Amino acid sequence: MSDAAQPSAAEVRAAAEAVKAALDRHLDAVERRVGGDDPAVYAAFNELAAAAETYDELLYDAYDEVTPFEIPGDDSLPAYDGPEEPNALSVLIRRDYAVAEPQRLLSQAQRIADLDPDGASGNGLPGKGAAAAVGSSVHAALGVLFGEYEPDEIASRHKEFGLEEGDSTLWVAAADEPADPGEWLAAPFDHADPQRIVCRFDVSAVFDEEPDDADDDLELIDPEP
Repeated sequence: MSDAAQPSAAEVRAAAEAVKAALDRHLDAVERRVGGDDPAVYAAFNELAAAAETYDELLYDAYDEVTPFEIPGDDSLPAYDGPEEPNALSVLIRRDYAVAEPQRLLSQAQRIADLDPDGASGNGLPGKGAAAAVGSSVHAALGVLFGEYEPDEIASRHKEFGLEEGDSTLWVAAADEPADPGEWLAAPFDHADPQRIVCRFDVSAVFDEEPDDADDDLELIDPEP
């Protein structure tokens, strides 16, 4: 970054003062909280996170230094704005895998297919049968695997199937009324409203990464839902 683009010492100092003020407001909101889901606490938390992120960026740009805070990214969910007493809910799950051992995957899929040689092919459509469809096709093998096992079982046995686990998330979203049968099947994930997320559960290797001086670090984390 050029000298002209670098923030001034006064700007960095002002950002630090903003963090201090946001800390006071957050503590005050926590001390005055009403119930376990007080919107004032969430608002103060978000203000503190934004102030800390700004300070962290300016500090780095000006002095090439960082803070020990872990700042929530811009992809964090907004404040809940759904019904107080939901009449229905949707559970949205994403699990990522890498095909770490294709040959193991192919062997497992072939074993499954051989038990039902006249079953559906790897793409889920009737044809020459799953046994003939697997062959050396990872695409077909995945179709056989996920056609045979529930996602939770695959998650618990992923190494057995030659898969390497990546990030995963589960969102529980509130709804006013249950959806009509077939209503969203054509686009099942297009209507997820972040403001209606009741709670979410994330799993990622990034949460396991700790600096060497982790005992001295202070982390800003999302408040409990």
